[in-house]
Order: sequence, then C-alpha cells, then structure tokens
Amino acid sequence: MKIDFTKMHGAGNDFIVVDAVRKPISLTATQIQFIADRHIGVGCDQVLIVEPPKRDDADFEYKIFNGDGSSAGQCGNGARCVGRFIHEQRLSPKQNIALQIGDELMRLEISENKDVRAELGKPQFDLAQVPCTLDSSGLEHELKLGHVAVNAGILSMGNPHAVILVDDCAATPVGKIGPMVQALEIFPDGVNVGFMELESRDEVSLRVFERGAGETRACGSGACAAVVHGITMGWLSPKVTVKLPGGKLDVTWRGDDHPVWLSGPALTVFSGNIDLQ
Repeated sequence: MKIDFTKMHGAGNDFIVVDAVRKPISLTATQIQFIADRHIGVGCDQVLIVEPPKRDDADFEYKIFNGDGSSAGQCGNGARCVGRFIHEQRLSPKQNIALQIGDELMRLEISENKDVRAELGKPQFDLAQVPCTLDSSGLEHELKLGHVAVNAGILSMGNPHAVILVDDCAATPVGKIGPMVQALEIFPDGVNVGFMELESRDEVSLRVFERGAGETRACGSGACAAVVHGITMGWLSPKVTVKLPGGKLDVTWRGDDHPVWLSGPALTVFSGNIDLQ
C-alpha cells in the first residue's frame, strides 16, 4: 500500500502529515513506526492524520501518533502545521479552523501569509485529571528519583507534563533525567518532561523529553506547559518567547480560565509517497 504524505516542521519539531479527507486511510502502529523511522522510513517525531470530523461544530478531525506508534492527546506544533497543510492542500478556504482532537476542539487562526496560531485550551492542574496519582498539593511537587529529588510543576495541556526549573538548560542531562521521571508509577499515562531555564520575565530556554518520542527539537504543548507553570509561580509575564533547540515559539496566557495560545513557524519541507508493504 502506497500513501501520499507531506513532511512539515514547527521549530524543528517534525511531522508526517497524511490527508485522509479525500481518501480514507487507516495506519497500524507498525506502519507508523516505519514511517517515523529516520533510517528506513521518512523520519519524524509524530505522524498526523487529517480526517473528516465526527462533530458538527468541527471542520476536521486531527489524530496524532508518536514515533513508537502510540496515540498522543495533544500537539501544538502539529496543529499549527495541520492548519498550514489544510490551506496549502486547499481543503478549506477558512482563516479560522476548528479541529477536533478526541472529544475536544482546538481553534486555529491562519493569517494571509499562512502563519498559524493555535489555541491549546485551558491548563488542567488537578493531578487526578493530568493524570498523576501523587498525593500532593501546591504549585510544585516533589518527585523522587532514586537517591535524589526534584521539584516539578505538574499539569495537563491536553497531555501530561512535568516542568522542572534548571539553572543551565543546555548542560542538563535531559536524556538521563527524562526517562527517570517518565518511569515513575505516579504517571499512569506517561508524561512529557520539560527542563526550563529562566532568562527574563519574557524569555525562557526549554528542552523537552516527550513520551513516545524522546527529546525533540521543539514541543508546542511542552512550551505552553512550561510558560503556564512559570506564570503560576510568578516568574513570567503573560506573553513569553520560548527558545527551543529547533527555534523559537511564542506562548500567551492571561491566567485563570483563559485559554493558552501558541504561535511560531510552521513550514512545509517536501511531499512524497511511501510504500508501507
């Protein structure tokens, strides 16, 4: 079976986007792993599938799969790339798109030059809803990693995040600490682990170790989670530039019940087809 695809990226967070609107497509976990493999497939952090919506108030449905074939609940950079994909593929002329992600809706605002802002909804701090089984209260929570402990902000941006403040983002052993946090039984659905360095009230550096993908060059929902945690702690302003290994993203949150907005680059790299047999 051959499928057409488009390779895209948002600040280096790269995706394979598949049009299942014009032609229905169903991929197995093994096929997704093959597509995402950077040695024998195309290579990407996530595979994104755009389908007709199941809800009347949505324009499209958007499904996210990690490189290991598992399903993901949210991907801000992916959503922005999907918005650009919809316009470039002429699937819709609308400047404002409603995407169905599971049972939720995400709003996209597409400018004339195809820049895309994505609304990632309201942050969820209730640990049971993240989900996290830790019996703790407050804005930060202690995570025990062997003989040491770290403090983390724990919240959901449609997927679970643990945000750890560090002195030097570049020097932090993300590849060691990230899997240790993910292995904790208190995160039954896994967790994305962000390592944030404060540079000013308006700018942070961030690296994210994602569940199902490892460290990525950028993570949109991770950027939102980090900024939200920084704002709740009183460290950051309502609008923050997040510097990631792959580029910069802008996150805006006015607090309380307001939604979080994510903006930044969303670019098409190339299109092609791949044989999945």
